[in-house]
Amino acid sequence: MFCFKMGHGVSSDTTGNSIVESNSSEHYLGLVNFGNTCYCNSVLQALYFCKPFREHVLNYRLTQKNKKENLLTCLADLFHMIITGKRRTGALQPKKFINKLRKENSTFDNDMQQDAHEFLNHLLNTCGDILIAEKKEEKDKIDNKRNKTNNIILNNNSLQNNSNGQHNRIAAAMNFNVNNDLTTIIGSLTEETWIHELFQGILVSTTKCLNCETVNSKDENFLDLSIDVEENTSITTCLRVFSNIETLAGESKYYCDTCSSKQEATKRMRIKKLPRILALHLKRFKYFEVFKQYKKLSYRVVFPFELRLLNTSEDCTNNDRIYDLVSLVVHCGIGPNRGHYIAVVKRDGSWLVFDDETVDKLDPSNFEEFYGVSHDLGRQSETSYILFYESRDV
Repeated sequence: MFCFKMGHGVSSDTTGNSIVESNSSEHYLGLVNFGNTCYCNSVLQALYFCKPFREHVLNYRLTQKNKKENLLTCLADLFHMIITGKRRTGALQPKKFINKLRKENSTFDNDMQQDAHEFLNHLLNTCGDILIAEKKEEKDKIDNKRNKTNNIILNNNSLQNNSNGQHNRIAAAMNFNVNNDLTTIIGSLTEETWIHELFQGILVSTTKCLNCETVNSKDENFLDLSIDVEENTSITTCLRVFSNIETLAGESKYYCDTCSSKQEATKRMRIKKLPRILALHLKRFKYFEVFKQYKKLSYRVVFPFELRLLNTSEDCTNNDRIYDLVSLVVHCGIGPNRGHYIAVVKRDGSWLVFDDETVDKLDPSNFEEFYGVSHDLGRQSETSYILFYESRDV
């Protein structure tokens, strides 16, 4: 696999001076490529400029000092280096993060080009797993503390069996208060992590048997939403198609428990809960049997700067959410095995391109290039691949 860079309509000034606003304290640092790691660099830059995510990662670093090194601590250290660096422009080497990524997952332990969406999925799930494990560890400590406290109180009660009733009532009250406080703490520890609070939404799949008309619904969590793309369309249309009613017939018939047999049915997928940060993955790589390989779909897919999702279920509680586009990962090239990834982010009213070590302002007139160029297979293109939308009520 190969990674090559392309022009993408940015400013010719690569010194970094043109991207710094005098009234901003933001740092705009590129990331060094360690052998086809543009898939990683682009996603990290796109996530860094999702402000709620950045704040949580930096806060994690403050609260998790002296913790065993993991992928999340490495990410937090990298974000800390960016935000506290003396230079506001230039480039950093994410060597520590890359080494940890490669050590923990053999998929990324090579110099081959990898899929940016696959990396995003791995990063979010791994960070979520780390946070859940740490919460469980903290819960176990509290459980042990509660058990010790209960044993002490029981021993005291036993020793004071012949004491007056007032002492017993005090001991009982102590027991209740301690247990009540610990239950409150444990309750907060078993909640979902901040990864899930930011990125997790809920899909509801509704299937209706066309024979007995029994309706079954099933919820499914998601951290990012993958949608099919078509020629000359828009994100809004792609989302509507995602939630179109599908007929299950022939070999795809649905097994109905009520009928105890396979039956024709309809199926529909809608969004039941909208996430705070919506990560939309455009499925631009499709396998073609005639070519015996994956090809890139460079279809023109228009995406808005402001988005409201209309494919929600009737019981969606936050369907009035409005999203703003804050960053995107762009794939440059002709296919999954030959190409390059860059990040495009919005900050201080301007759009910037992060191309590994290079950071430049984007000429607004060139922004539409990221929609896609045509339906022609095999044509060089710079197309949106992952879009990050941030809810206004974050």
